[in-house]
Amino acid sequence: MTRTNNWTDEDWLLLLQLYLRKPVGLKPPYSRPVVDLALELHVPPGELFARMCSVANLETPLLERMWQKYGANPRRLARVAALLRSMRGFGNAEAFYSGVAVCQTFERDFLPVGGLPGVKPVMLVLILDLYFRLTPPTMVARTPEVAELGRLMRVGADLVVDAMAAYRHLDPYLRHAAPPAGALLDACREVWSRYGNADPVELASYAAQLREYFS
Repeated sequence: MTRTNNWTDEDWLLLLQLYLRKPVGLKPPYSRPVVDLALELHVPPGELFARMCSVANLETPLLERMWQKYGANPRRLARVAALLRSMRGFGNAEAFYSGVAVCQTFERDFLPVGGLPGVKPVMLVLILDLYFRLTPPTMVARTPEVAELGRLMRVGADLVVDAMAAYRHLDPYLRHAAPPAGALLDACREVWSRYGNADPVELASYAAQLREYFS
């Protein structure tokens, strides 16, 4: 669930800590450190990146004070951040965010798919993007693009091939008759419902950003 209000001074401190991670500066919005903090704070990566731009530009007096205090002393900030995390909700995030407005969000895309160890919906988004770039005869493990995507996501090329078989089944222009059964087909159906009829240029742009998560 995503918070829709109540951004706090403590959140700024955690974001400043991320900004100060080497190399110091803006981090890509879908890089793993940004996504990890986004999941921790229940704030979408894009919004977190926009706030990071505010840090970079020191847009408020509060950020200027924080920079003066911690900009040259990241170890001090690390101690403060560790204390904040130990106190935040006293180990109970649901209690901590009680009363904060929430809505369905990006978070499920970065959480494991039930019944598919090691597989997350963002991986299936990348596979769908590649699916639209290939022809059915090339949707095999020996195709260089298939093998490269498997290596990037640290999974076997067979998973990429199986997911493409699911998309072929779901694609109304192909109507492939032999879909993989179970959790993979269900997960691919969810991704297809969101992106299968979307603008392929927008999907390609999103997929290009998501690759940072696996780099």
